Amino acid sequence: MSEESKTGWFGRLKAGLSRSSSRLTQGIGDLFTKRKLDQEALEELEELLITADFGVATAGKVTARLAKTRLDKEITPDEIKEALAEEIALILAPVAKPFSPDPAKKPHVVLMVGVNGSGKTTTIGKLAKYYKDQGLKVSMAAADTFRAAATEQLKVWGERTGCPVVAREQGADAAGLAFDALAEATKRGDDLLLIDTAGRLQNKTELMAELQKMLRVLKKQDPSAPHDVLLVLDSTVGQNAHSQVEIFKQLIQVTGLIMTKLDGTARGGVVVALAEKFGLPVHAIGVGEGADDLRPFEAQAFARSLVGLD
Repeated sequence: MSEESKTGWFGRLKAGLSRSSSRLTQGIGDLFTKRKLDQEALEELEELLITADFGVATAGKVTARLAKTRLDKEITPDEIKEALAEEIALILAPVAKPFSPDPAKKPHVVLMVGVNGSGKTTTIGKLAKYYKDQGLKVSMAAADTFRAAATEQLKVWGERTGCPVVAREQGADAAGLAFDALAEATKRGDDLLLIDTAGRLQNKTELMAELQKMLRVLKKQDPSAPHDVLLVLDSTVGQNAHSQVEIFKQLIQVTGLIMTKLDGTARGGVVVALAEKFGLPVHAIGVGEGADDLRPFEAQAFARSLVGLD
């Protein structure tokens, strides 16, 4: 990515996060104008963090850490933002792990999961382009056979990226499609196979059965597959993201997260809450629909943007 496009990408991230954190940053400005960080101020700050989707536990932990070094000291709004950014970055740093396909796996099989509307299919296309540009042989499987639109969308990404897409008619057996996709990817010597999956949660039993069947047929060809299960989360849903992580962890062994739509009216505090609660790697974040709008997650840059700092 060029320096110009990277600057534009971070600009969109900051703009999205500033919409989500405007109440937080404004609240900090109002709260710490000529004021000590006393117990009352800490409680008000904790409430601000909760309203910014940090969640009760994470908000409490952040303010408790601040209290250890700053309690009863004069502090300006910018100083509190700097201190908050440091504490947030400490929480995020352990989970900021770029996704890296294992070159020993041919192909490295990734199941992409997430509710409908989370940006899952678009994210698969972006990942395909990113790794194709890195010189890897990449293929995709349209195993969300419940939604015809998902199949068509993946085919478009296949044309854009020059990556093969295995697809069938709507309603086809998803596990059988995944089986065929792995067989074809293995025969071609592909480095990476990205498999789209259904995301309808209205009937968890049906979705669980479909995912479990997919796991069984993949393991018939490669006992170690899938090598990763990436959960795509729409950042605008705020605290609802917690329940989505819980549900998909029950359905299948999630290995990492990708956060999308951080350029919209995002609720970025939830990323911090998810990191604190689940400790799952956050591999990447998305800020738009373009092919280059998915970037590896960077803890410090995200933390500073979240509290309104450059």
